[in-house]
Amino acid sequence: MKILVVGARGMLGSDLMRSLGTAHQVVGVDIEDFDITDQEATVSALRALRPQWVVNVAAYTQVDRCEEEVGRAFQVNAEGVKHLAMASRQIGATLLQMSTDYVFDGKTQQPYGEEDPPSPLSVYGRSKLKGELYVQDLLEDYVIVRSGGLYGREGINFVNTIIKTAREKSELGVVNDQWVAPTYTVDLSGAIGALLTLSPKGIFHVVNGGRCTWYQCACKILELVESKSRVVPLSTQELNRPAPRPAFSVLNGEKFTTLTGVQLRSWEEALTEYLSLPKGV
Repeated sequence: MKILVVGARGMLGSDLMRSLGTAHQVVGVDIEDFDITDQEATVSALRALRPQWVVNVAAYTQVDRCEEEVGRAFQVNAEGVKHLAMASRQIGATLLQMSTDYVFDGKTQQPYGEEDPPSPLSVYGRSKLKGELYVQDLLEDYVIVRSGGLYGREGINFVNTIIKTAREKSELGVVNDQWVAPTYTVDLSGAIGALLTLSPKGIFHVVNGGRCTWYQCACKILELVESKSRVVPLSTQELNRPAPRPAFSVLNGEKFTTLTGVQLRSWEEALTEYLSLPKGV
């Protein structure tokens, strides 16, 4: 298959290029090639490339900055997705849109299923949900993949930030009342590849197994890298970040596993492998 990865130089995009490239003809583009917020440029690029699948992992993901840059957040995460959906429809391509656990409000203690109603708390979550709705309104054949707590070899993420901060400080505070399922982009890339092969339609939740608070995740990170720094648990109120976060945003991946037969490993196993990689790999 010919697959276009939009956002190919980002954390997830770079892993998708590596994993999908072993079995498919993969073309990667990023903002240097064309800006998805420009409808004409987006349509022109997709007409020229003529992929069978468009995999969009481009997004404005700086959650706190989205609260200040509302227009930009919706331009990229909603209108940009709309342009990709329109262009995909014109050339007969299927769009796989990457979305987020932050479309939920976290007012539950059970992992969210695909049929649970979204109710985002933040500008970031609302903009990503708007992108989802554009995809569903404009296309008959589409896949929306929701995940969360992503980390990988490229770009800024929670795991790398904790390690960097621990090198600089003997004590670091991390929120202990927000539950997530940290997900390794290598595992997520493999899961997306499985979905592309099967060509289903609809929404799928894909995360590594298990759950933890960000504090528990930070403790595990420092244990694995044998850091002497101490992690101090904080409440969301104490941390006082600009964007509200869901207290519980763990996703239920059973639908994906039932379809593909693929069970993603636990977040602890994935994290252990990630931190065992030689530097620069």
